[in-house]
Amino acid sequence: MAPPHSSSAPHISRRRLLATSAAATAGALLVGATAAGTATAADTAETAAGTAETPASSWPDVIPLPNGFRPEGITIGGGPYAYLGSLGDGSIYRADLRTGQGGIISAGPGTPSVGLKLDGRGRLFVAGRGQGARVVDVRTGEIIASYVLTTKTPTFANDVFLTPRSAWFTDSFQPALYALPLGRHGALPDADEAVTVTLSGDWTQTPGETVNANGITSTPDGKALLVVQSGVGGLHRVNPRTGVTKLVDLGDAAPLTNGDGLLLLGRRLYVVQNRQNAIDIFKLSKDGRSGIFEGRITDADFDVPTTVAAFKNRLYLPNARFTTTPTPDTTYAVVAVER
Repeated sequence: MAPPHSSSAPHISRRRLLATSAAATAGALLVGATAAGTATAADTAETAAGTAETPASSWPDVIPLPNGFRPEGITIGGGPYAYLGSLGDGSIYRADLRTGQGGIISAGPGTPSVGLKLDGRGRLFVAGRGQGARVVDVRTGEIIASYVLTTKTPTFANDVFLTPRSAWFTDSFQPALYALPLGRHGALPDADEAVTVTLSGDWTQTPGETVNANGITSTPDGKALLVVQSGVGGLHRVNPRTGVTKLVDLGDAAPLTNGDGLLLLGRRLYVVQNRQNAIDIFKLSKDGRSGIFEGRITDADFDVPTTVAAFKNRLYLPNARFTTTPTPDTTYAVVAVER
């Protein structure tokens, strides 16, 4: 997402040591990354009958959201339901992809919801901009955990990516990623267990409040992370143990300026470029060190889309409309395109 307008040794507790160890072994923990398509109890109750009765080809191409909602992040579970967060008050909206109908399932805390991902336990991990991160139970709408990811300022928790053992968050204003290590059966960490991984190597942080780290996903082999640096348009392969980055060789492809949400399906990477109203598509090597440009998707209904999620053969993108001054009456929508 882009902003809408544009000496003694310290004591280390055993709990903190365990959290740091979780980050140190993150390379192994990435294997089997589960960013997309996890089923939840909230989704599966209605899925089988609904999808059988209404083929995806007849589903709406544009899904309206409440006026003034200001969407940014989107995630889709195993059933045909998309979850979106509001940049305004942080509310969570659930939309039925078959009908376009939906409603607020979690009233916002009054602070933004930016990137979000749904796990298989019905928990929504939400990047909260300057407020760190929180976890929402989509069945009840309750905020079940909140995390301060850093005490440095400025900070902008922007996007999130889930693996079986960690929730990874980008910070657009700091050269760092944050990991929330997940315990047995997905147990959430305590409030003080967030781990900071400082970015280095090819990473050069643009100072101030320029958007740096934005969208995040894994490499096809699941051994490293991919992070897009919006302001300069670079795609970085990140060693999750050390934070050392290496620019991904994308050949003669233009810089990914305004690169935002990332979606990896197999070896195909979809990169949303918000103000270009476009999605660029790359076929990556297995280790994610290089990629070949395959094409670009645009649509007349795009109006600064930010992030992307997939269901069946469709991609779904929320229009953030950053070039439009937001008001309580501003209209917003999710746009579906074929992939």
